[in-house]
Amino acid sequence: MDFHIFLYIALLLFAALISTRLMKLLKLPNVTGYIITGIIVGPFVFGLFFNNFTYEGIKESLIYNYIDKIKWVSTIALGFIAFSIGSSFKMSTLKIVGKRVLIITVLEALFASVAVIAALIVMHFIMPSLVSWQLVLTLGAIASATAPAATLMVIKQYKARGPLVNTLLPVVALDDAAALILFAILFQIATSLNVSGGFDAYKMIVKPLLEIIISLSIGAVLGFFISFMNKFFKSRNNRLIIAIFSIFLACGLYYLFRSKYLGGFELSSLLMCMMIGAIYTNMCKDSNRTLDVMDRFTSPIYLMFFVISGASLDLTIFFNKNGLLVLIIAIVYIIFRVVGKWFGAFTGACISHSEEKIKKYLGFALIPQAGVAIGLATTSSTLFSANEETKEVGALIIAIILTSTLVYELIGPLVSKFALKKAGEIPEEE
Repeated sequence: MDFHIFLYIALLLFAALISTRLMKLLKLPNVTGYIITGIIVGPFVFGLFFNNFTYEGIKESLIYNYIDKIKWVSTIALGFIAFSIGSSFKMSTLKIVGKRVLIITVLEALFASVAVIAALIVMHFIMPSLVSWQLVLTLGAIASATAPAATLMVIKQYKARGPLVNTLLPVVALDDAAALILFAILFQIATSLNVSGGFDAYKMIVKPLLEIIISLSIGAVLGFFISFMNKFFKSRNNRLIIAIFSIFLACGLYYLFRSKYLGGFELSSLLMCMMIGAIYTNMCKDSNRTLDVMDRFTSPIYLMFFVISGASLDLTIFFNKNGLLVLIIAIVYIIFRVVGKWFGAFTGACISHSEEKIKKYLGFALIPQAGVAIGLATTSSTLFSANEETKEVGALIIAIILTSTLVYELIGPLVSKFALKKAGEIPEEE
């Protein structure tokens, strides 16, 4: 390996660290700084210095090659994110949050997906060559995800409290799990679509269902296994190693099952890791000891993940003949996702007989979108890019999701503050 890649990784880490200071001054989430850092230090901005200041042949350039070599970090980071989401599926916690929160979570996630899919279907019939069915279903699946970090930051900063906050916290905790399940279903259908036309029942229905069932089964087995191993390893460090082992093994099995010898199954490493986390947190009474250590361990991995995601944004998409259309798709995605989130939360609150201010303002607090959405976009982009026929779809998904994420992370905290203030849950002195 070229030793210069280590210098480049050092540059990425240092630049991302410095960006957090700037984000603090601007009162924006750190994730926004990481993405912007990735764009600036990535192949399509900083990389121009090593490519005679031209985009011609940029994908064979030095910096692009470096980013390509360290993309495996994204796969592992997604595994940790999914494991963390699964660990929030503790049965005792689910019993406390009750049926009301589950109804709201399911409907706000589902309505966001339906709204985006409906809007993009219209665009598909207007320009089918650019807005493919793969793009429609994948963006619809990603639309359901919410970023809890920005919302939680606002709640802590303004010491908000009340019925809206009490409903919002468990909803955002469960939302990403709902997003992973929706993504697993819709994305499996999207990847099984025959680009050349024709209906194949096995590829479009049976195979996606098998892939979801196998993914959940492998995750459950690994979850029980590491829970059993915890009986013999009591220290936090050893238990952390066991948890990391399970995540790496799940990611490895994901790649193994893609081989033609095992049927070419596109399993979901996200579902596997989520199931590992869910089984582990319910089987081990002291699982929090391991999860607390893991939270401290994973910070630099998440940082690299967001930076690499930003660096993967192909800026040439915005400068070609379809550049304006990409921005239009991003705007449609942003608007209809917000509409779907609000209407879903409102409907769920009405069905569960929630308070009036929860009906009105909960949806506004669910606008931010970042980590999981970027992870799902990265996963789908990687798989689509492997096929020459869907390569452009992968690049479009990354461009649209990163563009929308920057918008959401800029306006999301402001809208969340507005909702909490209108609900009367931010103290007057704040």
